Amino acid sequence: MYICLSFSVVTGATDGIGKAYAEELARHGMKVVLISRSKERLDQVASEIKEKYKVETKVIVADFGEREEIYSRIKAELEGLEIGILVNNVGMSYAYPEYFLEIPDLDKVIDKMININIISVCKMTRLVLPSMLERTKGVILNISSIAGIIPAPMMTLYSGTKAFVDYFSQGLHAEYKSKGIIVQSVLPSYVATKMAKIRKPTFSTPSPETYVRAALGTVGLKSRTNGYLVHELLIWLLSFLPTSVVVNISLKRHKEMRSRYMKKLKKK
Repeated sequence: MYICLSFSVVTGATDGIGKAYAEELARHGMKVVLISRSKERLDQVASEIKEKYKVETKVIVADFGEREEIYSRIKAELEGLEIGILVNNVGMSYAYPEYFLEIPDLDKVIDKMININIISVCKMTRLVLPSMLERTKGVILNISSIAGIIPAPMMTLYSGTKAFVDYFSQGLHAEYKSKGIIVQSVLPSYVATKMAKIRKPTFSTPSPETYVRAALGTVGLKSRTNGYLVHELLIWLLSFLPTSVVVNISLKRHKEMRSRYMKKLKKK
């Protein structure tokens, strides 16, 4: 794995997988730039990392749902920093599985999810890649999802955005690998995070820390990875089934999740 004393930049860095990447990179001695929308949470995480790992930290407050307005400010904040690793982690999912046209505030959700899940990956890459090319070294880690491999009905918009991240990463890696740049598509299954609404880690649903430690071990070895052995095995097993069967299994599961959510909503 490419580790140096330069900066790593992590989007969506105050919780879950993003925070775990920031901590693990700091543990390896890298300075860390944390980007998220909550100043309070950013300061808290930055303070924890600085105290625990004795590395320089920097915070940038940015709401990636806003699109254009934020990137000139991020560019200015990153000016002059030697960036060795970019982790495009910030993401948005569904509150619960839902039919596309039934999603509350659908137009707003479309704009916001594309801004956060797609535009952020393109724009942040645009900001850091030129200086990486000048130094002929750098790593860009784009966090996709198993939903980017297999269509996920009732999470269709999310699934589509994560498929974009996967394809974008594969293409970018092919373009720039000869110039010393590693671009990795990271495609996890369920990890115990707030976004996944899973509290307790299990063998198949690891904690963010366990997942990230395993995923970072694949950098430089794989340009496309599920990051965690159990998740790799899951995808391997699913590959033996026709896509239509896997999609129907996903649809059935998401219908059940939606039904449970609606029942809880009625009780409230």
